[in-house]
Amino acid sequence: MKITLQLEELAMLGLGIYAFNCLSYPWWLFLALFLVPDIGMLGYSINTKIGAACYNLFHHKGLAILIYFSGVFGNNEILQLSGSIIFAHAAFDRILGYGLKFEKGFKFTHLGEIGKKN
Repeated sequence: MKITLQLEELAMLGLGIYAFNCLSYPWWLFLALFLVPDIGMLGYSINTKIGAACYNLFHHKGLAILIYFSGVFGNNEILQLSGSIIFAHAAFDRILGYGLKFEKGFKFTHLGEIGKKN
C-alpha cells in the first residue's frame, strides 16, 4: 500500500508541476519557492498544537486547490502560483512520508509515525 500511495502522490506532484508550467513564471522560481510551505514548521517553536495547525495549513492540498482555482477564476497568477507550489510541495512531502501532523508531535502524521519502520 505504501508504494501505491507514493505513486499516487508522485502523480499529484506531476500535476502541481504541470499547473506551474501553465503559468508565465520562470522555472527557477518554482525551485526557489518549493520549500516555502515548510515555514509552517515555525509554529512548533511555540508548541505542538500550534505547530501542527500551522504545518497542516501550509500542507493542505484541499486549501492549495482552493487557492489555485481562486486564482484561475479571479485571473490572478500569484494565487495560481501559490496554489501550485503548495500542492506540489505537499505531494512531495507525502512521497517522503511526511503527512499532516497530529498535535502529539511533529513525527506523528496521518501516514504513520516518521522514522518508524512500517
